[in-house]
This record gives sequence, structure tokens and C-alpha cells, in this order.
Amino acid sequence: MPDGTRLPVSRWRAETGEPEAIILGVHGFNDYRRGWAVLGEDLRERGISVYAYDQRGFGATEQRGIWAGTDPLTSDLAIMANLLRAEYPDTPLYLAGESMGGAVTLVTQARHPELPVEGTILLAPAVWSRGHMPWYQRAGLWLAARVAPERKLTGSGLEIRPSDNREMLRNLGRDPLIQRGARADALEGLANLMDNAQAAIPEHRGRTLILYGEKDQIIPRRPTCNMFQRLPNPEQWRAVLYAEGYHMLTRDLQGEVVRRDIGDWALDPAGDLSSGEETDLDGRLGLFCSRGA
Repeated sequence: MPDGTRLPVSRWRAETGEPEAIILGVHGFNDYRRGWAVLGEDLRERGISVYAYDQRGFGATEQRGIWAGTDPLTSDLAIMANLLRAEYPDTPLYLAGESMGGAVTLVTQARHPELPVEGTILLAPAVWSRGHMPWYQRAGLWLAARVAPERKLTGSGLEIRPSDNREMLRNLGRDPLIQRGARADALEGLANLMDNAQAAIPEHRGRTLILYGEKDQIIPRRPTCNMFQRLPNPEQWRAVLYAEGYHMLTRDLQGEVVRRDIGDWALDPAGDLSSGEETDLDGRLGLFCSRGA
């Protein structure tokens, strides 16, 4: 990066030679670039190249565990996208953001509307802004970040399942580049990012595929549905609601279904999706959102 920060990059090149499409993956909180490996391995067989990088403060970057801030995170994504466009000027380029990476993607595109991409893929984007949190959660976050900003919070004891793929979760637990827990000030920084992501939703433009699981226990239903209800240009976005999907959609037990949909859309954004679970606010998505929190 221009300030000298090094961001490790992984790539899964299309087996067909010249790629039919390129996806730039932006990982979630406490994750890193290898979170895109299973998608990359699948899509390279379909002629799609996948690139992913460690965001500042995560993976193998310097100062891992330290929150970099929304400005550097969004600037890094814009630079990465422009570098890929320069290397592949005639190939469709899509941004794909998972969870926190989805929030970074939304804010980046609002701040850089000229970004040279053909579309966006959002996987359970982190749009859980403070406006959707209970008062005691907001107060606790504010207090912890000021009284003990360096204190690491782990969430141990909370019965939250990010995925139904237990083997995958066990492997992540043994991965030294996966962060366990987070500093209080990093969680406040994440909340700031999610506030910005919700604020950016009305400004979002371009073709977009949004994926969410009915069993997601990380990003709640209410802020997600609020996102769908506030997105402009409904003819430009498509939603898939997976009945058996958890938060880590591409790595869940039914992840192959999700990965196939992503490949379908990247090769033909107007074509059919293999899962058959596409929906909209007039259909199953609207019913899902009407059920409350």
C-alpha cells in the first residue's frame, strides 16, 4: 500500500487460462484471505479467478489484532480493485464481501463510485449498526472501549453457531492466523464500520448479488431486512435466502450450493441460479422479514 503496509494476497487462477471473470474477496472479522480458498478452488474449475487479501490488522499483516479504521480499510480495497482492473482491463471484475468484508465493500463503493467493477457480491454483510442494537449493548461497547480498550473479549459462553460445519470450525480453531476474540476498541471500530455500511446502503449502485442464511446467528435478521428495504434500484440487485444457510455460507455444510450460485451469477448476472432459492421482498424474503427480530 502507499504507506508501506504489506497485505498478503492469495489467488486461485482459472484453470482455463484467461479467466471469464474475476472475483476480489474481502474477508470477515477475525478471518483472513484463506477464508476464500474453498470458493476459489471451486470457481477456478469454471474459468473464474479469485483473489483475496488480508485486511489490515488481520491474518499475516503487521499489528494483527489492532483495528486499522474504516478509512484505511476502504482505501485498501479501492487500490486492490484498481490494480486488478489494470491487470485485466477487459475481464468482468466483481467485489465479494463476507460479513465485515461486506461492510467494507458497501462503504468503499459509496466513497469511490467510480470504482471500475461490474458488480458486487455480498455474503451476510455486516450491517448491524448501532441503531439496531439494544441500548445496553451500545452502552457496554462504549464503556468497554473507554475503560479498557486493550481488553480482549472472546464471547466465550455464548451459544452462537457461525456454521453447521463443525469440522471446518475445528480446523479454524487450530489455524494460527485466525484471531480468537477481539480488543474492546476493535469491536467499537467494527461498530463504526457497520454504522457507515448502513448509511451507505441508499447510495449503493450497480449489479449486486446478496446472499443470506435463514439460520444466521451472527448478523441478525432485522438490520439485514432493513438493508433490503432501503436498497435503491431493485432491478439491479438479486437476493438469495438459503433455508439451511448459517453465517459462513460458502463453508457451511451446504456451501457447495452457495458456491455454485456465486459462479452462476459471475458468469451471467442475469441468468438462473442453481439453488432455486432466489427471492425478493414480494416473495419469501418479504415473509422472512415480516417475522420480526
